[in-house]
Amino acid sequence: MVRYRLLILSSAPIVLTLLSLIAITVYWSIHYTWNSTLIDVSDRLGIANNSITLLQTKQAKDIESLADSYDFRVKLDKGFTSNETTLINTLSQWVSEQKERYKLDFLAFYPVGSKQFQEVNPLRILSANTESTYGTKGESHSLRHNQSVTSFDRLSVSELESYSQELKQRAEVPLVHDSGVQGDGLVSRTVLPIFDTKQILIGYLDGGILLNNSTVLVDKIKDLIYPITNHDSRRPVGTVTVFLDEYRVSTNVPLNSSGQNTDQPATRAIGTKVSKEVEKAVLIEGNQWVDRAFVYDAWYITAYQPIKDSNNDVIGMLYTGYLIWPFVKEYMTNIVEVSIMTILLLLGSGYVVYRGSRDLFQPIERIHKVVKHMQLGKDKRIGNLGLDEKHELAQLARQFDNMLDSLEQRKVEIEQSAAELELKVQKRTASLEEKTAQLEHHISLLNQTRDKLVTNEKLAALGELTAGIAHEINNPTAVILGNAELIKFELGDNSSQIKEELNAILEQVDRIRNITRSLLQYSRHGGIQDEITWERVNPIVEESVTLVKTGSKKKQVRFITDLKAKTAVAVNRHQFLQVLVNLQMNAIYAMEGEGDLKISTDDWYEGEELKGAVIHVEDQGCGISQEQIKRVFDPFYTTKRDGTGLGLSVSQSILSQSGGEIKVSSELGKGSLFSIYLLKKTEHIPSVCIV
Repeated sequence: MVRYRLLILSSAPIVLTLLSLIAITVYWSIHYTWNSTLIDVSDRLGIANNSITLLQTKQAKDIESLADSYDFRVKLDKGFTSNETTLINTLSQWVSEQKERYKLDFLAFYPVGSKQFQEVNPLRILSANTESTYGTKGESHSLRHNQSVTSFDRLSVSELESYSQELKQRAEVPLVHDSGVQGDGLVSRTVLPIFDTKQILIGYLDGGILLNNSTVLVDKIKDLIYPITNHDSRRPVGTVTVFLDEYRVSTNVPLNSSGQNTDQPATRAIGTKVSKEVEKAVLIEGNQWVDRAFVYDAWYITAYQPIKDSNNDVIGMLYTGYLIWPFVKEYMTNIVEVSIMTILLLLGSGYVVYRGSRDLFQPIERIHKVVKHMQLGKDKRIGNLGLDEKHELAQLARQFDNMLDSLEQRKVEIEQSAAELELKVQKRTASLEEKTAQLEHHISLLNQTRDKLVTNEKLAALGELTAGIAHEINNPTAVILGNAELIKFELGDNSSQIKEELNAILEQVDRIRNITRSLLQYSRHGGIQDEITWERVNPIVEESVTLVKTGSKKKQVRFITDLKAKTAVAVNRHQFLQVLVNLQMNAIYAMEGEGDLKISTDDWYEGEELKGAVIHVEDQGCGISQEQIKRVFDPFYTTKRDGTGLGLSVSQSILSQSGGEIKVSSELGKGSLFSIYLLKKTEHIPSVCIV
């Protein structure tokens, strides 16, 4: 309907524009939001790194405060002034006890040259962070008093055990996916050189915190960069992790990311490995990673940076990030809300356009409805549309009704003219059919007359010719026959020697006499005058069947008769019997002496007019081709080896004298049907002279 097309045309630009705007908005929103998210997580990683730096600075300050304390200086002066080993050991024991005061996991004092100094060797940390050389007791050095160095460091199992057995056990991290335990410890370590009053290096203070299995540092950083308040539940729940190599040794990443519960250490993913991509980028290449990554069992928006020791070697990683799914869920919720609002807007605007188009196009739809009724053959008009007379649609409807009235009037006129024309055509057609029928009848009569004329001309010409030939042949034939009998008589008993030759002469002479007899009969000149009489055909047919049966007893021919004719016809009984016998003998010859021979008679009707009688002779022989059918009645045409070709032509000639006719129909391989048509009795009976 037009209203829907108008709705589509008017709404399509709006829909396409809105969809394009939504697509562009979604694209730029995703791009901008993702970049903002990566910047956000990168900034949070920077805050975490600064937090660690502040914690390490505080750690260094605490150790420096210990070194500057009165108790430490008094005990240090007593021990090194008297050079008593007991006092120095007591100082080391007192320093180790101060770790609880400063919330450190290990704290020790190593005099220069002591066994503990050789095992732990804190000098490597100082040497890696300054270009000055450190000398032993009594040697010169360039370090300022109380100049400490703080950095991350990896402590082996033996180094951890040198501090305490408890520290070694705390550092053990069971690996989740790999068998075994991570025994090395990741520590934030501060080393402070200690000088005497003469500014000579006498030992080192070495203290720090162990990060393995620790939740204090990561939870403090998490609370700092991911604060959770009741007023903003949409803030992401972030996580912080410290890695030693590729293993998490301190983290608040939960073992089940579907519910982030970091209150219990058992639920944390300590001992799990980082993904291969992050390991390659951060641990091996030493680069920072800010992108999405698979964290244990879920995808997170992550930021990683390498943790380096005092020798600038990467020994671990610092990570911060949060689940990507809540972010995606929130974003998809926003997209769905925008889409729903857009769809509602489209539906509302579409409804307004639909209502307006419906009011506008109701007259057009009424016109369209009238057109449909007219196509179905119903006589309808638009009528009044309820619009102002000057309205374009009202004028169009009025003009359309006028046009329909004109068409209806023209239709009536055309129908009347068509009826008149049809009547004239019927009259002319009837006249033409009558003339055509008459013409066809005349043509049929003309063809029959022409055929009979040709046949009569042939008969007349052949009659004269055959009569002369027959008389001329009979005289020498009689001489030959007489001489042959004379030879046989003169030879007497000796004639047996040439018996076969004499018999051959007599047979051929007899054949010549039969041919001449047929020729004379065909010519029909002279002889006895046989009158045509009115006969019933059934007795003659029965007599012919009896004669043929007698001569064909040795043949396997079954005669079937069906005689129904009741009409008397004009026929020469003797000659008609000869014709019937001739046709039956031809049928037996065609069947080669085996099969059914059916002879039937019936009254001959053309339409409702009784014309006479018809006799049918039907065989089951070899049949006659269409080319041969045209010639079967020609004189001297035969397919028999010893035939004369005069049988059918003589029969046709005999019947034509009384107005009869023979017709033939045949099909090769199935048999032939010869039909004899004889006219019924009339007031005038013609007579024919028979030779």
